[in-house]
Amino acid sequence: MLERLSQISSHARAAPAPAVEHPLDPLSASEIAAASTIVKATYPDKVLAFNVISLADPRKAEFLAWEAAPATTPKPAREVDIVALEAGVSGVWEGIVNLTTGTVASWKKVDGVQPILTVDDLIKVEKAIRTDPKVIEQCVISGIPADEMDKVYCDPWTIGYDERFGTERRLQQAIMFYRADIDDSQYSHPLDFCPIFDTETAEIIAIDIPDVRRPLSKAPHSNFHGKAVEAMGGYRDNVKPIFVEQPEGVSFKITGREIEWQNFKFHVGFNYREGIVLNNISYTDKGVVRPLFYRMSLAEMVVPYGNPDHPHQRKHAFDLGEYGGGYMTNSLALGCDCKGVIHYMDAAFPDRSGEGIVLKNAICIHEEDDGILFKHSDFRDNYATSVLARGVKLIVSQIFTAANYEYMIYWTFHMDGTIQLEIKLTGILNTYILADGEDTRGFGTRVYPGVNAHNHQHLFCLRVHPMLDGEGNSVQMVDAMRSEAPVGSKENFYGNAFYPKATVFKTVGESITDYNGATSRTWDIINPNKKHPYSGKPVSYKLVSRETPQLLPKEGSLVWKRAGFARHTMHVTPYVDRQFYPAGMYVPQTSGEPSRGLPEWIGDGSGAIENTDVVMWHTFGITHFPAPEDFPIMPAEPMSLLLRPRNFFQQNPALDVPPSYIMTTSQAMVAGEHDVTSLTDNVSRLAFGETAAAEGSSCCSK
Repeated sequence: MLERLSQISSHARAAPAPAVEHPLDPLSASEIAAASTIVKATYPDKVLAFNVISLADPRKAEFLAWEAAPATTPKPAREVDIVALEAGVSGVWEGIVNLTTGTVASWKKVDGVQPILTVDDLIKVEKAIRTDPKVIEQCVISGIPADEMDKVYCDPWTIGYDERFGTERRLQQAIMFYRADIDDSQYSHPLDFCPIFDTETAEIIAIDIPDVRRPLSKAPHSNFHGKAVEAMGGYRDNVKPIFVEQPEGVSFKITGREIEWQNFKFHVGFNYREGIVLNNISYTDKGVVRPLFYRMSLAEMVVPYGNPDHPHQRKHAFDLGEYGGGYMTNSLALGCDCKGVIHYMDAAFPDRSGEGIVLKNAICIHEEDDGILFKHSDFRDNYATSVLARGVKLIVSQIFTAANYEYMIYWTFHMDGTIQLEIKLTGILNTYILADGEDTRGFGTRVYPGVNAHNHQHLFCLRVHPMLDGEGNSVQMVDAMRSEAPVGSKENFYGNAFYPKATVFKTVGESITDYNGATSRTWDIINPNKKHPYSGKPVSYKLVSRETPQLLPKEGSLVWKRAGFARHTMHVTPYVDRQFYPAGMYVPQTSGEPSRGLPEWIGDGSGAIENTDVVMWHTFGITHFPAPEDFPIMPAEPMSLLLRPRNFFQQNPALDVPPSYIMTTSQAMVAGEHDVTSLTDNVSRLAFGETAAAEGSSCCSK
């Protein structure tokens, strides 16, 4: 991770950017510098280090008014969120800078909180642990010679919360490892102690040492670089290349940061914390522009680890709220991270001095084949009557590295109006040392000699701000239910009746629900003011999400208190401008007393959420019990959810997609009088060791 962070820090300062055309565009590097200059000029007596300089989203009413009449309505003011640290002063300064007027609109001190950890903060830790005498002493005890401190590494984590230190000092914990060679993977040689680092004073203030010491493993490093693979027998030689070509160009159009693709239109935003933000999503339905969602983002996540021993209770990373999905974003490479005909978007972040840094290729936009969109064949003429359409999907993606883990985020738009969020997890397990013969007690798995990979969860919170055909929206829970009528009754004589039971949430409290696999539970976002002409049901988009594990740390635990959003699968709240972060604005070192974010907004649960402007908060994810197949580097593990149109379109909205193959019954009758040519294409014959036949043809070429 530190090498990756260094790459970001080394990017050249950006040249001044052109004027921003769209109010939802992220800040450019020049705007970041302008905002910090305004603050420094307004408060020349303060020595400030900038933690956050990011777009403050326009207030919704102002944006919609401008969008409806941009020629006659003033564009919303360009406002900037500022979080800054003052040298020698605890707490943070929080402000809003108005770039339109060139002034500081608000500025206040917030005590008892710690801000997000930035690139610069994380890089400091490894330098400190290599020179601290007490850390060197612990390394020697572990079996590392004092003159090999250059081979000692650490993953810097926020300390989470530790009652010994509270919130006054800005702290990190150093997860320790040994790397014999610079190309080795450190995670096969974890160490058994944990230094605590003060980010502002750059000193080690404590070291957590276990009661029973575990010496450095003598097993060889478990590696995944080329030399290691060659030593294990080498790379496969039977993987043939696949080329993606679009000789006629792409099917999407990009204007600034607005994308038009297959009747969809939306704006792609990006910030330091959520990463990709999708705004103002609409669908043109037979010439009518229909709003779908005002804003969607991955708003938070928590990764609780399941080993109860100290200090592992502190290992529950809020990767967005404590580090930032934007700050940790990779610069994507063609042919590796993305393949095909690619459009990239850059991102800009501040350094400590308030200057703008540009990260190239933070977002990848491309199309992929989407398999069969629909198909039907008729058995009556030996399946000659057939129609088949293959789909194309549009993907907007980013990848961010959170210490050991990589998170690959894919927002996918389908031709049938479905929007999909897929997350793939890869990277490396967080590991802890395991002594010979030591019992993991079920809280982890021995994935390699001397290596214990602890059980953990990855729980994500999706924020969906709907605007289905207007702002009067509701959310309903839908359960598949057996008919209440008994077998033998007039209503259900054979006992086979079942139906969808829809429960419309009227208050915030009613919306706090969990997934139920027994009833195939889903949730619908509906507009109760608009009914489908055939079904008579309200227009809706259905959330289909089945990877929804419960938060496994117990009620009242530290994680349970800090991650209030993860206690349940579903919450719905009334919309409030700039209310984005379900674990609270400031996550590092919070105790969870009181619980911040969603628990605060829920209050007594009486808030009205029926037929109004609402926000849906959905928690989903996986529970990971590690296995040796996950080491030394994990195969990507996917999870996915869908937002599908239901009663929204009059019929299948993809009927107008040109078919890959179509034959009507009358055409089949004519064709039946002649020999049928093989549908196997020439290249496919090579799989059978056959020479390509000259007359071979593909069904998709017809």
